[in-house]
Amino acid sequence: MRISDRLKKLKPSATLAVNAKAQELKAQGREIVSLAVGEPDFGTPLHVCLAAKKAIDEGFTRYTPVPGIPDLRAAIAGYYGQFYGVCAKAENTMASTGGKQVLFNLLMALINPGDEVLIPAPYWVSYPPMVELAGGVPVIVPTTPESGFLVSVRDLEDNCSPRTTVLMLNTPSNPTGCHYDQAALDEIARWARSKGIFIISDEVYDRLVFEPAKPSTLSGLWQRHPESVAVVGALSKSFCMTGWRVGWLLAHADLVKACSKIQGQSTSNINSIAQKAAIAALTGPWGLVEQMKTAFVRRRDLALSVIRSWPGVTCPTPDGAFYLFPVLDSYYDDQTPDSAALCTRLLEEAGVALVPGSAFGDDRCVRFSYAVADEVLESALAKVGKVLLGG
Repeated sequence: MRISDRLKKLKPSATLAVNAKAQELKAQGREIVSLAVGEPDFGTPLHVCLAAKKAIDEGFTRYTPVPGIPDLRAAIAGYYGQFYGVCAKAENTMASTGGKQVLFNLLMALINPGDEVLIPAPYWVSYPPMVELAGGVPVIVPTTPESGFLVSVRDLEDNCSPRTTVLMLNTPSNPTGCHYDQAALDEIARWARSKGIFIISDEVYDRLVFEPAKPSTLSGLWQRHPESVAVVGALSKSFCMTGWRVGWLLAHADLVKACSKIQGQSTSNINSIAQKAAIAALTGPWGLVEQMKTAFVRRRDLALSVIRSWPGVTCPTPDGAFYLFPVLDSYYDDQTPDSAALCTRLLEEAGVALVPGSAFGDDRCVRFSYAVADEVLESALAKVGKVLLGG
């Protein structure tokens, strides 16, 4: 079978591999708990579901414009006005099939073969493969737990070259939950603009930031310098709409047109019914977000207290999202030499599915999702601790 050369270097999704192994064990009758899933355990709000049902009842089931219906694009623009005081127009926005397609469209639109893209690590698993599929070269910029897994201007400067064209930022972060405050974001943005480097700011968790931290954004930079940045958002995490597949782009009108051209030759418009649901989500009410944040803070603190009780473990306190990314390499040995082997061992012996840090660019760590019920989380962590501590 002939397969293209571009796929030879493409690694399979580590999260899908973990899920496949977990499903295999479940089929054998094993009780498996997943702390690997990156989605909230809350239901989609009723008013969003009702908007979707109304769309079906009214026959809103036809093709729409590729970048989304005008009302949805206006609602996306209004989101930035409501939360960040940014004045955007519908022409500066477009809807795509989740944040993932927004990122893919952007990289295809911005990168020429051989262009380098700075990616701070730990990073979301799909960043480097997307860059490679677009013909670019991912340049990984390592960070440390001591820095809160946050990149500095010096780190970026040390990894910059004349071929650097794009910087990818993610705050709050998947997998670490760590978060750049506005001052830190602005400092990085000033550096990038001074170098002529375009910034893709992945802000899909921007509503899930925990006090005393505050949401931060580069949408303000976009308003002042629209040629320098694109902002990516989504309803998947903040509005419990992972399966609805609604993401969006805020960018210069010319870049929106370029991304629409790419999308028009791939997926075309996103689901018409989901577009109506997205309008309902974006225009409120937003009470569910506060409920989720309260639950996530409680679960974060519960999980941190357990994980930090394990000898030799370091874990920064995340300010957002719903992940912990502890350093567990003190538990590696000849039989368990890396994060993938440790996750396999914990799945087989503890019945708990986790994602190896190697998938996110840091093999010292393992990603824990705390987007599960408190009692499920507490039980799963106890089982993991029992295996690690030899109990």
